[in-house]
Amino acid sequence: MVVLDATIVNIALPDIQSALGFSPTGLTWVVTAYTLTFGGLLLLGARAGDILGRKRVFVIGVAIFTIASLVGGMANSAGLLLAARAVQGLGGALAAPSALSTLMTLYPEAGERTKALGWYAAVSVGGSAIGLIAGGLLTQLASWRWVLFVNVPIGLLLVAAALRAMPESERHRGHFDLPGAVTSTLGMTSLVYGLVRAADSGWGDALTLLALGAAVVLLAGFIVIERRAEAPVVPLGLFADRNRASSLLGRLLLVAGILGMFFFLTQFLQDIWGYSPTATGVAFLPLTVMLFVMSQLSARVVTRRLGAPTTVLIGLTFSAVALFLLSRITPDSGYLSVLVPLVMFGSGNGLAFVPLTSLALDGAPQHQAGAASGLVNAFHQVGGALGLAVLATVFTHAAGPAVGGAGPAADAAFVTGVQHAFVWASGFLVATVLLLAIVARRPASEPAAGSAGRDKTVRAGNSKRHNESRDDADAELALAEAAEAG
Repeated sequence: MVVLDATIVNIALPDIQSALGFSPTGLTWVVTAYTLTFGGLLLLGARAGDILGRKRVFVIGVAIFTIASLVGGMANSAGLLLAARAVQGLGGALAAPSALSTLMTLYPEAGERTKALGWYAAVSVGGSAIGLIAGGLLTQLASWRWVLFVNVPIGLLLVAAALRAMPESERHRGHFDLPGAVTSTLGMTSLVYGLVRAADSGWGDALTLLALGAAVVLLAGFIVIERRAEAPVVPLGLFADRNRASSLLGRLLLVAGILGMFFFLTQFLQDIWGYSPTATGVAFLPLTVMLFVMSQLSARVVTRRLGAPTTVLIGLTFSAVALFLLSRITPDSGYLSVLVPLVMFGSGNGLAFVPLTSLALDGAPQHQAGAASGLVNAFHQVGGALGLAVLATVFTHAAGPAVGGAGPAADAAFVTGVQHAFVWASGFLVATVLLLAIVARRPASEPAAGSAGRDKTVRAGNSKRHNESRDDADAELALAEAAEAG
């Protein structure tokens, strides 16, 4: 339900814009309102599950998500829809960590856990693919409102099933870092609002300056709070590791490119090429397929042979080239001009996601492993929101005032804006490649390239159980990463 909601809404964006009168930049908030609250409160949601019980928090999260979906589907104004999307993000932030934590608890044995995570990955990636198709069908045959209403029966069934079958976890005493969670989320929201506002009203606008100033104050306050908190939602010491810090920033920029690609290409296919919502969903499927296939190949073969940093650099280079190719599309281009970049983009992201996660988690202290994992997901969500705000600003300045109108001039302005946005998105990934090439180093836990032959004798002395455990751990990483990528 949570993964499906991300892709299903993207397909409906053109219809939502027409129905509720969103401006081109204002439309970004339909996506951003969800990702900001989801990413900003994710670590707090995980902490809530540990303290209050995962079953309880899961049920509350799903209930909030379901109610917000109903309200969003009934929304008759842009403001109400955005509020509902933000509350959906809150529900997702509560439910998602408890769902995965419960799954890991139910299957402590490595082999069974890997099977369970296989189903988890299949459902998650399937949800992404289904969202693309279902979003198109629901929008085309019924209304954009049904991309939100569809969550209501799913949510009701989930709550009923969880209350009956889901085991309650042991509760742990602890503290909530509510000030840290609130200041970080409000700070990022204020920053994104300032960037989007600048696109419409200029950098000298009073509200733009006020929002950006508030963002600086709130994020500075967040750092002060985290340094003093008894149980910080983000242990700042985790950023001392060069691999972790660079990989998290790399993930932020990578997801910025992903979300920007979905956002602008969806509108291009429907508004410029005249694709139906269903055809648009089908057009994106090659990306999802390659993402899943290459993430599996990356974890099981490529990363083991080349190492995490090298695999990430190869994958991100593919993705950067794909986004640059998309910046060349025109109203007269054919689908092949989109298909090739989508296949390259899915392949590159699939290669990069698993080792990028590995770099972020490797070497994290045992007692902070959960926080490190949460940071990966938080940067994933917040990166999309922040990147989309930047790309929307680029789009608006490149397109000019004609983009808000109708006719050939408006279409030409829209195409110009999209092309510039894709160039900048490609630049995000080029910057990530340069950053990781300079900063990232092969983790100490990872054997040096070409050492397989030298270490063969040593490995032969290891026990079979140790080898199987390592394989299971790698498989778990690949499956969970594929699910997250979806």
